[in-house]
Amino acid sequence: MVQAYNFLASWQLFPEKCDFKFGLAPKNGNYKIESVQNKHALSISINWVSIENEAFYSQYEMVPDNTIRPFENQEIADSIQASIVNASTISCLFIKDEKTILTITHEILQNGYLRITHEGFDKSNQPFVNIEIYHKQMSVLPYASSVGSVAIRPTKEGVIKHKALSAMEEQTNMQLDQIKQQIELLARQAQEIKKRKELSLMIYEAKLSFKPQIGQLYHLYEKRDGSHILSLVAPQEWGGAGPFKQFISSVRLLADHTWIELQHDASFRN
Repeated sequence: MVQAYNFLASWQLFPEKCDFKFGLAPKNGNYKIESVQNKHALSISINWVSIENEAFYSQYEMVPDNTIRPFENQEIADSIQASIVNASTISCLFIKDEKTILTITHEILQNGYLRITHEGFDKSNQPFVNIEIYHKQMSVLPYASSVGSVAIRPTKEGVIKHKALSAMEEQTNMQLDQIKQQIELLARQAQEIKKRKELSLMIYEAKLSFKPQIGQLYHLYEKRDGSHILSLVAPQEWGGAGPFKQFISSVRLLADHTWIELQHDASFRN
């Protein structure tokens, strides 16, 4: 099974990159290929959700040694024949009444994507070709997949999984939104604290001719020499910045001895 190593993964469907001529188009999908221990076989499991929100699930095994073997679901096919064409291609034939009714070709593309081509016949015995494109998942999520294979049938298990996954997705998205809002709130609070800290450092380095009282309104000015001074006199009482270079802000002393900016009016600047 060394030749099949590149295929062993969980693959996530790219619905927008696919071309479907037969069957329901999927909204999302997952195609999982695993090695079956002690059987030299590959296990294929397919989960997908249609655009009508129908959940589908299918699973089968194939031994890629080019031997014709009985297929487990005789309603779909009598036998199956799989082979590794080369390091990047695996072919699988589904046979019914000694005729190939479906050919599934798995190809690893140069960009690392998995292309699965379904060639078969629809209910009117007309040929069709469905092409699916997948990218490899870093983590395995049993969430939806392929559509073109006649081996796929809606099952109670698939419906149950879809309902559970929909509920899980709704809950986790809601929790993630709550956490995002909390992070944004904490970021705003951190920014406000940082701003208060910078303002407080500026004020405590300023010239003070009195002891500031908690809750009292004061006015911060920049002097001609670049230093700062805290005053009880508002800019409008000076008729501008008064004897100082410019008015910085009106501030109030909080109980934690930090300062908060109350207003910042550029019209008082000289």
